[in-house]
Amino acid sequence: MTRHSRDTPQFYLTAPSPCPYLPGREERKVFTHLVGERAADLNNLLTHGGFRRSQSIAYRPACEGCRGCVSVRVVVDEFSPGRNLRRVLERNADLYGEMRVAVPTSEQYGVFRAYLDARHHDGGMADMTVLDYAMMVEDSHVDTRLVEYRRRTPENPNGGRGDLVAVGLTDVLKDGLSMVYSFFEPAEAHRSLGTLMILDHIARARAMGLAYVYLGYWVAGSRKMDYKARFLPQERLGPEGWERVMR
Repeated sequence: MTRHSRDTPQFYLTAPSPCPYLPGREERKVFTHLVGERAADLNNLLTHGGFRRSQSIAYRPACEGCRGCVSVRVVVDEFSPGRNLRRVLERNADLYGEMRVAVPTSEQYGVFRAYLDARHHDGGMADMTVLDYAMMVEDSHVDTRLVEYRRRTPENPNGGRGDLVAVGLTDVLKDGLSMVYSFFEPAEAHRSLGTLMILDHIARARAMGLAYVYLGYWVAGSRKMDYKARFLPQERLGPEGWERVMR
């Protein structure tokens, strides 16, 4: 019997399932486990090759006859928000973000649960319990952080423990921040909190000396993914490698 090292990645292919982005199509994924001492290095390498992380799994679409899912990363040093994006920052001037170690809390789960119920009540994550949420946050063998976004309090306008309104789960890579999952209070949807979190991650990556913010997959023709095209300049992973997109 051949025995494989815990640090040697083995790749597997999922069975076909309905595509969540393009109606009438099926998706398949190739995936591997991110475990062992080399998990962080492997996560860096695979992210550069178009993989995404979910808990201790790295996956990438491997659909027959379709290459619609395109990995996207924002070029941090060249990014400058346009007027509409600056308005989002102004609208949320009463919030502040704090990057913390990846420790789940009941407060976070309350926001997460409200977000799922309002936005994804019929999705694959709809039945996630507080224990499932804890696993999503803690089951990581790489450098993972949480960014909490809270209201500023009158007593301490530059911090304090104001109400939690949004959370971003993020991996710190050698060359960037990879946004794994984000969620927010649905009652605060008018703030464009998803956009705010991306803008904040771009600013954080710049302050940390990192070159990119990885946004996951962009799918042409999918309304769910249109927002990612707003953050320019960006690079998209094509057959010849990462290609610059300016508009």
